[in-house]
Amino acid sequence: MLIQSRISKKFKDLKNQNKKAFITFVTAGDPNYKISLKILKELPTAGADIIEIGMPFTDPMADGPGIQASYLRAISSGQTLNYTIKLVKEFRRVNLDTPIILMGYYNPIYCYGVNKFLKQAKDIGIDGLLVVDLPPEVDSELCIPAKNYGIDFIRLATPTTTKERLPIILNNSSGFLYYVSIAGITGSKTPEINEIKSKISFIKNNTKLPVAVGFGIRTPEQVKNIASISDGVVVGSAIVDKIEEGVKKEYDSDFLVENTIKFVKNLSHVLK
Repeated sequence: MLIQSRISKKFKDLKNQNKKAFITFVTAGDPNYKISLKILKELPTAGADIIEIGMPFTDPMADGPGIQASYLRAISSGQTLNYTIKLVKEFRRVNLDTPIILMGYYNPIYCYGVNKFLKQAKDIGIDGLLVVDLPPEVDSELCIPAKNYGIDFIRLATPTTTKERLPIILNNSSGFLYYVSIAGITGSKTPEINEIKSKISFIKNNTKLPVAVGFGIRTPEQVKNIASISDGVVVGSAIVDKIEEGVKKEYDSDFLVENTIKFVKNLSHVLK
């Protein structure tokens, strides 16, 4: 009997309720481990249906200045992949329902040890991986081993993805397909709704996977508009920027968390 993943179940449950997924991204350990854990624990009550957690890395090629800065803040505070695993483990002590996706780059996983990483990820309740610098041509490196552990492997499709390339991307993909709404790095541009709608229609003709849209989504209006044409909305840079605001203005830790969660609630309420 095929066991339904927590991610697939979440999308199915939301669809049955005629709702769309609100997916949040935060960087593990930003601005430090303690505050990061507080934010993580509050995100589900703020409306997050699925949480993506960035694994800090010194050379995040797909990410804009905001997320790059969050990675450096986390690394400066001592965040490592081992601490990221610990972070999720602590989160799972209070939340067994919200799907968790680790997003990042292959280098830290490779250095940590793929089998060790996957075993620990499975043990602590990681539901999916999104590793942006591993194309389908190297599925044997991490994608196939992850799926053997029952961990979804989520792929990116972009405005430049061709009809010839899409089936290759979809092969071995699971959980959902992440559609990048802009050609560029995270947080750099504003999505164009009509172009996204056309591309999602093209993707939907080729897969039954849910399609979530991210990159450049920063306002409640954008969240609502993107949700009207997709199965889910991903917000990352805007949340990370709110955390950075708290750091720069030297908010105390409780207010930094409160201010960030208030911002997330303001974005998510349009879907609830």
